[in-house]
Amino acid sequence: MRWSLNELYTSFDSLEFLQDMDKLSRFIPEFIQWVKQEFQNTKNPKEKIEQYIEKQQEFTETYSRLMSYSYLTASTDAKNATALKIQDQLQSKASDLTEATVIFEKWLGTVNDLEKIIESSTILKEHQFFLKEILLNNQYLLSEEEELLISKMSQSGARAWAKLQALLASTLLVDITIDGVEKQLPLPMVRNMAYSSNADLRKIAYEAELKSYAKIEESSGAALNGIKGEALTLSEKRGFASPLEQTVIGSRMNTETLDSMLAAMKESLPFFHKYYRKKGELLGHSNGLPFYDLFAPVGNVNMVFTYEEAQKYIIENFNTFSQALGNFAQKAFDNNWIDAEPRDGKRGGAFCFNLHPIKESRILANFDGSFSNMTTLAHELGHGYHGHCLKDASILNSSYPMPLAETASIFAETIIINSALKNATPEEAFGILETSISDAGQVIVDIYSRFLFESEVFKRRKNASLSVNEIKEIMIDAQKQAYGDGLDHNVLHDSMWINKSHYYSADRHFYNFPYAFGLLFSKGLYSEYLKRGESFVKEYDALLEATGKNNIVDVAKVMNIDVTSIDFWRSSLGLVQKDIERFIELADDRLK
Repeated sequence: MRWSLNELYTSFDSLEFLQDMDKLSRFIPEFIQWVKQEFQNTKNPKEKIEQYIEKQQEFTETYSRLMSYSYLTASTDAKNATALKIQDQLQSKASDLTEATVIFEKWLGTVNDLEKIIESSTILKEHQFFLKEILLNNQYLLSEEEELLISKMSQSGARAWAKLQALLASTLLVDITIDGVEKQLPLPMVRNMAYSSNADLRKIAYEAELKSYAKIEESSGAALNGIKGEALTLSEKRGFASPLEQTVIGSRMNTETLDSMLAAMKESLPFFHKYYRKKGELLGHSNGLPFYDLFAPVGNVNMVFTYEEAQKYIIENFNTFSQALGNFAQKAFDNNWIDAEPRDGKRGGAFCFNLHPIKESRILANFDGSFSNMTTLAHELGHGYHGHCLKDASILNSSYPMPLAETASIFAETIIINSALKNATPEEAFGILETSISDAGQVIVDIYSRFLFESEVFKRRKNASLSVNEIKEIMIDAQKQAYGDGLDHNVLHDSMWINKSHYYSADRHFYNFPYAFGLLFSKGLYSEYLKRGESFVKEYDALLEATGKNNIVDVAKVMNIDVTSIDFWRSSLGLVQKDIERFIELADDRLK
């Protein structure tokens, strides 16, 4: 249940690692000098742009490999001083390139007949989206000196705050008493107890979790203020209307798409409120669902999996969609690409890290055997498959915006859930249906609350730093708005902002709505799959491959989808609403 990183490097002291660090150290000053010499005029633009792209590919391949190794090492060993030190060194080295990057990007805007130049070169045609995106973002660039200063200062600013909070959360031990025995357990292990079939344990874990945050809430609050304050300063300096506008543009999205999706989400909230209240009734609550029962399993079936059973279940069900997806999952399990064991010093939650230089992925999870944790594995393998579809692309065409990042992962979850429903007993089907709706509720309702929370934090942070109590008040208000009367307002979670690492990303703000986009976009795609069958599979792979060099609207057009239309989002949400209606019918039968 632990991953292998040997395919990257065997250790920080290995010859290969040391050689690549030395290569990077030599490359950077040579590259800076070359840029300053070559981009003083627009002579021989084709040759200069081609060389720039080739050098960028070389740098990105080496840097990505080194940073991936240090980041993944620290993810499972938060106190690994070497890994943390190397990350700092790499980020500092990368920031040295800022001035050279800005020189090239501004120079590119002065080149005449760029379209013709691109068409005359194979490598430039391959990277035309990369180049045109640079031109699009040129208007938000500051001077070379300012950009270099910002890049350098962020190492001791937002990124330093983010590292501090990650360390605090990953090393936090929760004091908890279970069956009369006092224990200290890692936070992820205690949070996983929310899925337990033991009602008393769920409540005990919730109360212990909230109490434990007192140890780190002031530091986390300072980190949140520091990160969001820096974001406000920089977005204004660059000419963005707000950090949200900066995020939307950086996501290759447009405001029309986001507004349509959020409007459809808000319309759907009453359906989810009915679901939460009905689940509360099943669990014996009359005033809405208390937060500690949000993930409680319902029905008589408590679906649990060993890690081996989870592997088999995922692979078999992926094969119902395509052999390629099933083979990918098999390879990931067989080659130890997954770290699934919860343990002290390991960060909570789950993620997938695509390793383009070696055409592989690594997946972090905290597997406890629940159906939800099994679907989380499938979710992360979906991310990995997305990277697999891009493995032969140029590394400069391998990154995709956050909203599209959730497409393949949630699609993979949908495959698992729908395959499971086909073969389930009525009792199992009820449990699977409820889990599916619960997960959708997290991606629609809770994500909506997170969007409201972050919006309000940015709004108030413009004037002054926020106290911990003020942050908690904003969190509670956001949960009340999103969950409505579905939750018991006396039993909410005022510290959810502490355990969600997304709030502390130095480079990605509003790291919430992309999940909703991914769910609803995937629902729409799955509907197309049901209509078109086998022909859809190859087109699906082509869509994933297109995500690295198109904006969101154009990627959706590959499948004839208009993401700017509220009707598309309503139709996707309609699929979830049908599930909720079915759940309420089955729940009422149980309550009779």
